[in-house]
Amino acid sequence: MAHSFVNNNLHCVFSRKERQNLIRPEFEERLWKLMVSVAVERGMRVPAIGGIENHVHILLSVPAVLPLAKAIQSIKGVSSKWINEKFPGRGRFCLAGGLWRISVGPSQIENTIRYITNQREHHRKQTFEEEYILFLKKNSMEYDERFVFG
Repeated sequence: MAHSFVNNNLHCVFSRKERQNLIRPEFEERLWKLMVSVAVERGMRVPAIGGIENHVHILLSVPAVLPLAKAIQSIKGVSSKWINEKFPGRGRFCLAGGLWRISVGPSQIENTIRYITNQREHHRKQTFEEEYILFLKKNSMEYDERFVFG
């Protein structure tokens, strides 16, 4: 076969270290744009990004030649550095080392985009911690509650 065709759509969730509310509304949109630009520079597509003060959801389409861990680390690293430089005095901003990610099939892309772009509304009814545990259960991921949130 002359060509390889890959469809790596991933719904990724990462939180603020210790889930502190440091993603402020005054720079949230700029943060999302920065994260998207980092992803695009590395050959990824970002159909959706969103979140609230303590966590980020991102739907990524990752090329086969880019290791996922490297893709995520570049987005997290650049965005954390940017916030610390542009908005000093808020405490050290760092996205947690952990991450939740799951493959998204083509039939679920639109639902996932809707879910990600409606995070503010969603979190009026459910905390991040409740959402995270529900994701793990819904996707049959094994976990030990003692270690989920560090």
